[in-house]
Amino acid sequence: MEILDAMARHGFEEVVAIHDGDSGLRAFLAVHDTSAGPAFGGIRSWTYQREDEALRDCLRLARAMTAKCVLAGLRAGGGKLVLLDRPELDRERAYRHIGRVVERMGGRFYTGPDVGTGPRELSWVAAQSRFVTHPGPQGPGQLAESTCAGVVEGIAAALRHLDGTERWEQRTVVVQGLGEVGSRVAQVLVSRGVRVLASEIDPERAERVTSELGLERLDPARELGPVCDVFIPCALGGILHDLSVVRLHCRVVAGAANNVLASPAHGRRLFERGILYVPDFLINAGALIRGARFHLDGVREDVGSIGARIGEAVEQVLALAAEQGAPPVEVAMREAEARLALRRARRGD
Repeated sequence: MEILDAMARHGFEEVVAIHDGDSGLRAFLAVHDTSAGPAFGGIRSWTYQREDEALRDCLRLARAMTAKCVLAGLRAGGGKLVLLDRPELDRERAYRHIGRVVERMGGRFYTGPDVGTGPRELSWVAAQSRFVTHPGPQGPGQLAESTCAGVVEGIAAALRHLDGTERWEQRTVVVQGLGEVGSRVAQVLVSRGVRVLASEIDPERAERVTSELGLERLDPARELGPVCDVFIPCALGGILHDLSVVRLHCRVVAGAANNVLASPAHGRRLFERGILYVPDFLINAGALIRGARFHLDGVREDVGSIGARIGEAVEQVLALAAEQGAPPVEVAMREAEARLALRRARRGD
């Protein structure tokens, strides 16, 4: 990977390779944009097969964070920290080292939770840095609840766009992934009378959550097949690719997972199949909004307000996409890029 060419092509400001011999840490930190304020991005810990795979993921996720910030109207840009998880890694030492790296950036980059990074890991980072989402009562709190609210309101906007009304009690959905956000989304939809099918790769969690919430358990190998109104991805990204897109039998794809599309071309393929894809970087921004408002403005924005804000943004993008006859993901990205260009022009870049 020609890293400097990639940075120039996509407008990155800084990419840092992080190594710590004491803990075995190997990581990448990407700062995409700070034209309106600091970059925000969580710490993703994942078992990558190659370093270049981790770097590509870091860059892709950082760009998506900028799009989230811009479309949400936040005085912030995107960043991301990706950690290569390995058996020999001393996790506590690694995360404490990350905290020192983040602190040295002096507030240019704020970090927080992501896949593989929860309250325990964040507490280690917070012991070394001020610029992290603290998992305790002194932090923003209600991050999963905020993401859930945005996803539910985004789905509601998509259904209204198609049918003029939600009609929850007549809907069938598939929730992929029953983690903190997925389980909350499922719980809210069940309470509204929706028939919820759910898949989860962790058998114990699948059994517990489906039993507690009264969900219909679905084999992960069959999660793309059911006929449903909405497919709700709440696990890892990259799940919609050449082989999976053709297996979907839904009307809408809208969920909390980041980078659901394996490539931008798959957004157009969904569009050509008549499936409405609500851009992930638009609908799953709830936790970002909650965290950024807390760090930048010192307020904990109400979860209901965050949901309404995202629902309205989804409505606007879907209406514009319909007017242009274009895939919503392409319309949303063009809008984000246009707003970002204005930001940078004002700064004098």
